[in-house]
Amino acid sequence: MLKKISTRQLRIGMHIHEVCGSWLDHPFWRSSFTLTTREQIHQLARVDEVIIDTRKGLDIERPPTDTAFMDDVEVELPAQASEVSLPDQSPLPVTRSFHQELAQAGQVIAQSREAMQSLFQDVRMGKAVDAEHCLPLVQDIADSVGRNPGAIVSLARLKTSDDYTFMHSVAVCALMVSLARQLDLGEDDTREAGLAGLVHDLGKALMPPEVLNKPGALTREEFTIMKGHPEAGHRMLVDGRGVGPIPLDVCLHHHEKINGKGYPHGLQGEEISLFARMGAVCDVYDAITSNRPYKAGWDPADSIQKMALWAREGHFDERIFQAFVKSVGIYPTGSLVKLRSGRLGVVVEQGQGSLLAPQVKVFYSTLSQESVPPELLDLSAVDDPIVSRESPATWGLSQLDDLWRTPA
Repeated sequence: MLKKISTRQLRIGMHIHEVCGSWLDHPFWRSSFTLTTREQIHQLARVDEVIIDTRKGLDIERPPTDTAFMDDVEVELPAQASEVSLPDQSPLPVTRSFHQELAQAGQVIAQSREAMQSLFQDVRMGKAVDAEHCLPLVQDIADSVGRNPGAIVSLARLKTSDDYTFMHSVAVCALMVSLARQLDLGEDDTREAGLAGLVHDLGKALMPPEVLNKPGALTREEFTIMKGHPEAGHRMLVDGRGVGPIPLDVCLHHHEKINGKGYPHGLQGEEISLFARMGAVCDVYDAITSNRPYKAGWDPADSIQKMALWAREGHFDERIFQAFVKSVGIYPTGSLVKLRSGRLGVVVEQGQGSLLAPQVKVFYSTLSQESVPPELLDLSAVDDPIVSRESPATWGLSQLDDLWRTPA
């Protein structure tokens, strides 16, 4: 079967039936051949489209328009997760080890869950929002981020389907504070960014419960309903007390995209404020890495790679996204990776020298196909680098979170 596709969808094993465009635009004198190297794919990128023959080679993995609707996040699933360049720089400094901070971060998370549950309930009952009541919670989260950002950010990612809506706000608060510090914003702006993360989704409390709590992916019509939550939340915050311009702006515009294809106003580029651009990145990362009733959360490292593709397509501000990667890591805590030795490990904490050399707890050998005694490795101190991201589903793993939360 002949099929015209974008050259961005090419992968090794496809059979090229015809290269669209002038032969002067590419180096291939043959009109029909099978892709065998990445270099051929790079050369074909000089043209926009090709025609492939799926009878003689591979087809695309899934249609490029495959779209998932998760509450309020429209996720365009890439046809192929090609490698994208990510920064190799030092992460944020820490003053306390990951496992030392984990216990205190857990207490903050527990308090946050109660506070946000109460706040959402108040909103549903029509009570006015008083942002001043949220400031001590923002400060507790910010203090934990300051001691070790990986601890509370990683714990906030773990949610049940019952508490996703309000715990998502806690996670975005922690991510916003961490990103603000990576961007070297002042303390006042960092606090406002954290508050913005905490209240950015309050409009969901006014959405129809049967849509908000639907145990499945939304239909296009239901997604249209959910797209009303930024304006609903903004109106509610305007009527409340103590909410400044930054949280108001993030609440209204955290679903805008740099390419102008977001909502509710279709803003693009510099029309979107710095803080709303930050909110867009933090919101999507937590949404796609969290478990939902109808979808397991994506692996953190794989999520970063997918978001890098979306940033390149104009969903996010690339400068903001690069700073975000530095704040959470190229391989965030909980990522499954394979080392050059063939061992599988889960990332526990970011290394202090390079984002490419985190601390990893190894537990399985792909060479012997059996478990090995768990061992914590600092990849900056051993000659056993990461060679690939791995999918937990491929290896039948479902308890990775227990590995990184447990001290070696």
